[in-house]
Amino acid sequence: MSTSVSSSHASAPPLGHARVALALALLLGLQPVTTDLYLPALPQLTRALGASMSMAQQTMAALLLAFGVAQLGWGPVADRIGRRPVLLLGLGLYTLASLACALAPNVELLVLGRFVQGVGMAAAVVCARAIVRDLYEPVEGARVMAWGMTGLGVLAITSPSLGGLVTAWGGWRMALAVVALIGSLVLAFIFWRFPETIPARRRDATQPRVVLANLRRIARHHVFIAWALLTSTSYAGLFTMLASSSFVYMDVLGASPAVYGLLLGSNSLAYIVGTFVCRRWVPRFGPVGSVQRAAFFTLAGGASMAALAALGVHSIWAIALPQVLFAIGHGVHQPVSQAAAVGPFPDQAGTASALAGFLLALMAFMIGLWLGVALDGTVRPLAYGVGFWAVVISAVAWTLVRSLERR
Repeated sequence: MSTSVSSSHASAPPLGHARVALALALLLGLQPVTTDLYLPALPQLTRALGASMSMAQQTMAALLLAFGVAQLGWGPVADRIGRRPVLLLGLGLYTLASLACALAPNVELLVLGRFVQGVGMAAAVVCARAIVRDLYEPVEGARVMAWGMTGLGVLAITSPSLGGLVTAWGGWRMALAVVALIGSLVLAFIFWRFPETIPARRRDATQPRVVLANLRRIARHHVFIAWALLTSTSYAGLFTMLASSSFVYMDVLGASPAVYGLLLGSNSLAYIVGTFVCRRWVPRFGPVGSVQRAAFFTLAGGASMAALAALGVHSIWAIALPQVLFAIGHGVHQPVSQAAAVGPFPDQAGTASALAGFLLALMAFMIGLWLGVALDGTVRPLAYGVGFWAVVISAVAWTLVRSLERR
């Protein structure tokens, strides 16, 4: 039988929606900061460090591998000792690793720094999802998560533009130094302004037999399976676009780093639109009805991008415009599915969040490995990849997620 003790957050000042949404935006926003701000610098650092295309992709793959695996460790720890200690430790590790990346003398050490960076980022994301379940029931949690992800979208708009400008002005090391600065600011916010939220600490949460039993129970739950697959496949489509877009836009289509940053910014703006749509749809149609409607945007974006590439239309607009439709759908899928996947597990919110995050990161890691060999100097790997995932996302929304209404 599990044992628990009451947490100390009962004496903490009450948390309003605004502060929770801001914390979610900062914690989840480390993902686009770590990837999008870095992407405009990727071709430059590849040349500066004499790295191959495959090795350049490893800087992203290492981040995602660590991000995925570390979540499985951070989740039970967060259930045992609370969200705040895990956040402070993880954010401190993230900031130090980001600084090490900016100073890396070769690509091998840069890959190592990105790996450690992923470990720290995992703590932030696991706790962010768990905090939502600590404080809200799933439907209300989806609305608050959507507010947080609107803030994430603002960071996602800012990051590529800032990355492009900083790279053009100070080079790739300066861009990575900015990532370290942002990490330190998030750490300061959590330290000074955000209390513990866990309702009860579970002393047995890190015992191996308990961890394995909880993971098995969560992984077999039909609600978790449907929503975790939607989260993972939706992010897989986005990551296919992000991980290949710097090479496609700049090396294949000739965009400058600054223009590339603006293109990614437009994608993030469309994502923000999706989060606003999400907040209107969830009270009206419910979580299931919302993602079914969003899947039409997803499929329209992915299918049109793949079709234009197949027809030989290889231009910036042929990627950027369909990308906007896909991003609107993503802005609905992510808030709903991330909150709903953890919903059935209020006592193991950290562990459920960790497993969902692990599946997401594992899928992105495999895509990163594939892109390392698939990028061929054309737009096809990006366009066909996004088109494939759009079909999969829509199928999940219209079958597995839809079946939850009948249970």
